[in-house]
Amino acid sequence: MSVLTSVQKKALALNQDDKIYGTFAEIGAGQEVARHFFQAGLASQTVAKTISAYDMTFSDSIYGKSSRYVSEDRLKQMLAYEYELLTSRLKETKAKNSRFFSFADTVSTSSRGDRVPHGWMGVRFQESPLGPANDIIVHVKIKDRQRLQQQETLGVLGVNLVYAAFFHFNDPEKLMDSLFENLDPSRLEIDILRLEGPSFESTDNQWVAVKLVEKGFSKAALIHPEGDVLQVTDCFFNKPIILQRGTFRPITNINIEIINKGIDQLKQEAVENTLAPFPLMEMSLKHNEVDGHPVSIDDYLFRAKTIGSVGYYSLISNFDLFYQVKDYLRESTNKKIAMVIGASHLENIFDEEFYKNVPVGVFNALGNLFDEMVKFYVFPYKDDKICMTTQSFNPNPDFVHLYKHSLANGYIVDIAGCDDLDTSIHSKEVRALLRAGNEQWKELVPEPVSQLITKYNYFKG
Repeated sequence: MSVLTSVQKKALALNQDDKIYGTFAEIGAGQEVARHFFQAGLASQTVAKTISAYDMTFSDSIYGKSSRYVSEDRLKQMLAYEYELLTSRLKETKAKNSRFFSFADTVSTSSRGDRVPHGWMGVRFQESPLGPANDIIVHVKIKDRQRLQQQETLGVLGVNLVYAAFFHFNDPEKLMDSLFENLDPSRLEIDILRLEGPSFESTDNQWVAVKLVEKGFSKAALIHPEGDVLQVTDCFFNKPIILQRGTFRPITNINIEIINKGIDQLKQEAVENTLAPFPLMEMSLKHNEVDGHPVSIDDYLFRAKTIGSVGYYSLISNFDLFYQVKDYLRESTNKKIAMVIGASHLENIFDEEFYKNVPVGVFNALGNLFDEMVKFYVFPYKDDKICMTTQSFNPNPDFVHLYKHSLANGYIVDIAGCDDLDTSIHSKEVRALLRAGNEQWKELVPEPVSQLITKYNYFKG
């Protein structure tokens, strides 16, 4: 079955349901979603109105002022206005027998290589006639190169969204799968999917965000210390970022001290009037085994909760290698990106074995990783026998010249002031103490973290 045929079947299924009735408001890519409903037939049973208010003056006069036109705020203005208009005008004639909806999108398409086409898309809908409204909010990055392809992708996604709202609202995982039906994940990325309203009371949007990453529909989920899922570009736009990768199972006092020393060093090196660096703790779903056992999404979310309890943002990703993290962050900022790593991780960066499945090859990957706007702050790796730093690390002979080049150009530097830190203490030592019932583990983690671990009885397995 062709993509077009399948999409038209979804649109027709919606049109054939005489209870589903609503409006379409689309800005930025034509009326690609509404078009499918008209082409499928029986659109008069479903479509009350379509509108494309492209002109900013017209748009503002309808929906009110907005600081940005391709934004979640503008989308919510559109949904609220169109839904209220629909329900108020048809209250007497259709409300008792209709499941009303308002679909809206505001997008930016582009054929220029220096801009990532993206947009916000949503639907406000009723589960049953006269019922309360629910919202599904989506942010999409479009990877198609040409505007026509971008419009086609948006059209398919919009039909999928309306279909999923009415036929899969009671199953978040099926809803996600339905969103991507007839779409190649290489053509788009959904980095925000919010399910809000009475029909989604039992749905955890953090779980939804990480499930998108697990399914390959999104590269990463950004979680605010208070638990909200954030859109990465909105949060990071042209800000310097400092990131520490790890399992953080659990986050330790040493983790906190190390990233704070990295922040201090980045501030000292920054030019005057530079924005303060955005600190970030990143965990990868690629590293989803701990002590030889697979861990669940709930485990990652609990770790994000503990990280948030000490004021840090969490990024839960599907990245295996450092250059992938850098490429992802570079989509959102043109400022400095600093990564805080232990000296033992230098072996992973400069080991060809770790790049055997990388299409671009090891030297292209490393060439892409190191530049004047990326810096690695390295803290010493200590055990009973060694204390490894950037100066004592010896890479494979094939990488010696590249490593020396990176050191000479300041791409890789030691973090100052780490001599007094016992960096031999890792999360696994904390877990071992927990399993043994040794209360000493509480001295190794921040107090808010120890309280959460005790309350929820985590990390003993």
